[in-house]
Amino acid sequence: MTTESRAARPALPASPPLTERQEARRRRILHTSARLAGRGGFDAVQMREVAESSGVALGTLYRYFPSKVHLLVATMQDQLQHLHTTLRKRPPSDEDPGARVAQTLMRAFRALQREPHLADAMVRALTFADRSVSPEVDTVSRLTTTIILDAMGLDGPPTPEQLSAVRVIEHTWHSALITWLSGRASIAQVKIDIEMACRLIAVTAGGGGDEAGAGNGTAAGNGTAAGAGAGR
Repeated sequence: MTTESRAARPALPASPPLTERQEARRRRILHTSARLAGRGGFDAVQMREVAESSGVALGTLYRYFPSKVHLLVATMQDQLQHLHTTLRKRPPSDEDPGARVAQTLMRAFRALQREPHLADAMVRALTFADRSVSPEVDTVSRLTTTIILDAMGLDGPPTPEQLSAVRVIEHTWHSALITWLSGRASIAQVKIDIEMACRLIAVTAGGGGDEAGAGNGTAAGNGTAAGAGAGR
C-alpha cells in the first residue's frame, strides 16, 4: 500500500462509551483484580479466576482487558483516580507548592504501603508493559501528572520547565516505590528522596532562571577576580 493510499484511509472511529451495564461490569472486574492482587500479588491475579469472581465469561474479560498486564495497569489507574478524588476533597494545606506535592505523593505512598501486594502487582505490570499497553500506561502517567499539578496550585498553564520538573518528580516517586517494594529503601529514605525532588518546583518558579543567571555571573566575577589576584 502506498503512502498516499494510507494517508487517504479514514481514521478509525473512536470506541463508543460504555453503557451503564458495561461500566458496572468493568468496575466489578477492577475490584476483583485489586482484591486478588492485594491478597497475593502479581501471580495471584489469574484471568480465569478474575472472570469467575466477577461473574463474567472469560472471553468477555479478554474483550475488556486483553492481558493480565492490561488489567493491572487499569487497576492502577483506578486506584489513582480514587486517590485524586480524595485529594480534591482534602487537599494539602502547606503554603509551599513543593511541600504540597511532597505531602500529596507521600499520602499516595502510604496508601500503597497499606496494600504492599497490590502495589507490587501494579508496579510489576507497569514494568512488564509493552507497546500494546501504551495507551493505558500513558493514562496512568497523565493522571499522576494531573495529581502533581493540582497540588502545585498553579495560576495558569505549566511552563515547559515546570512540566520537566514534574516528570523528574514522577520518575523519582516511581523509583522510590520500586526500591521500597524490593526492600532496598526505608520509608524515611523514600520521604527524603521525594522531598528533595519536589524542591525542583521552587527552581522552576518564576524568576528561577534569572536567579541562576545572576549566580553564574557572580561566580564568573569571582573567578575573574581570583585570576586577577593570581596575576599580581
